[in-house]
Amino acid sequence: MILVIDDDTEIRNLIEIYLKNESFQVLKAGDGLEALDVLSNNNVHLIILDVMMPKLDGIQACLKIREKNQVPIIMLSAKTEDMHKIHGLSVGADDYMTKPFNPLELVARVKSQLRRYLRFSHSNEPTDAANDDEIDIGNLKIKTSTHQVILNKKDVKLTPKEFAILELLARHKGMVFSSERIFESIWKEPMMESENTVMVHIRNIREKIEDNPRKPRYIKNVWGVGYKIE
Repeated sequence: MILVIDDDTEIRNLIEIYLKNESFQVLKAGDGLEALDVLSNNNVHLIILDVMMPKLDGIQACLKIREKNQVPIIMLSAKTEDMHKIHGLSVGADDYMTKPFNPLELVARVKSQLRRYLRFSHSNEPTDAANDDEIDIGNLKIKTSTHQVILNKKDVKLTPKEFAILELLARHKGMVFSSERIFESIWKEPMMESENTVMVHIRNIREKIEDNPRKPRYIKNVWGVGYKIE
């Protein structure tokens, strides 16, 4: 189930047509407040969220959604400046597209996000099941089969993209990954724009798992090269 949130009826309907052509079920909302109501009463697997909306804009709506829900969020906005993109990603969005956009590209990104989200969604097995795939780094435990991150025995809520980046670095301890390599490994497409997308996600991860994000214990900077977990 995909929730499309946009105050422009024509855009909502256009996205719905393309998604339904790919056999997706679609819910629609015209503003952030309506979206929160729809989300509370339905099992949604992905959200397409416009930034500029009345009553409750996309940034505020994203913050509210992330208080309880970690489903993938793709943001839409007519604003192309990097700072607006960074703002959207910093409040919890997983991807960002500027208007006007190609509906076929949007559908492709929806499929990519859903593949990763469904892969990492919580299974029905107990969390201590013998077949859990665990990566341990000090007090940090990553359970890839159940999309769990546990720090000092407490759950840490990461978005699907944040989890994927952390898993990539954790599976290759000591290896340095450039921003470009991280982007192409996780987003499965060439990095055509700036490095800000990866930088913002790394910053978000650090804020959730590091005691002092300015002096990270887990994700280290290798200046001029990239990032690594030792």
